[in-house]
Amino acid sequence: MPTSFPVSPVLVSGEHACFTRPEMKVERVSYEVMTPSAARGVLEAILWKPAIRWVVTGIDVLKPIRWITLRRNEVGKVIPAGSARTAMTQGTGKMALYVEDERQQRAGLFLRDVAYVIHAHFELTENAREGDTMIKFAEMFKRRLAKGQCFHRPYLGCREFAAHFEPIQADSKDIEPIKENRDLGWMFYDYDYSGSTPTPCFFHANLDQGRMAVPELNSEEVRS
Repeated sequence: MPTSFPVSPVLVSGEHACFTRPEMKVERVSYEVMTPSAARGVLEAILWKPAIRWVVTGIDVLKPIRWITLRRNEVGKVIPAGSARTAMTQGTGKMALYVEDERQQRAGLFLRDVAYVIHAHFELTENAREGDTMIKFAEMFKRRLAKGQCFHRPYLGCREFAAHFEPIQADSKDIEPIKENRDLGWMFYDYDYSGSTPTPCFFHANLDQGRMAVPELNSEEVRS
């Protein structure tokens, strides 16, 4: 029995995107290309099940990398975890957060007019039950993708940057990556959840004729 199952590539696009660099503390600055973590989030928005795990293998960049500077209103704080625990255990507590009092305006360097093709496969997890087959989930994903169904609207890094998604038809000839090579430097890969706490992982990304290859999580190319 195969341990993974490839699915049809997914075309995603949007007016803006922000795949935030973690080294930027205050201002939001995007990576030049969609991160594997963001690509996984798009796939999980279309189909998420405890029995499967998505693995992104490559991302094609279909449009030239272009930038835009925007200022956005953000909330400067969150409800303290202690207040949330008190409210859960005692049934009462201060859980209100007044946006007008905590609003902050921050500038950001975002991507504009983006389009990508996500290449991926999925694996069965230890939560798979009897009758959970790869064919079953592959057909489910294919139907949901064709109908535009999703558990929540997928987004391009930030929730306000909604992503449009659709399947790639077999006869599509005009969907080709940009002819560009670029060293993208160290990029956030995803979180490793195998330990007691999630560990951020990174890899050295490169754009080769418009395609960014994504290594396996347990490969030497991925470092935590």
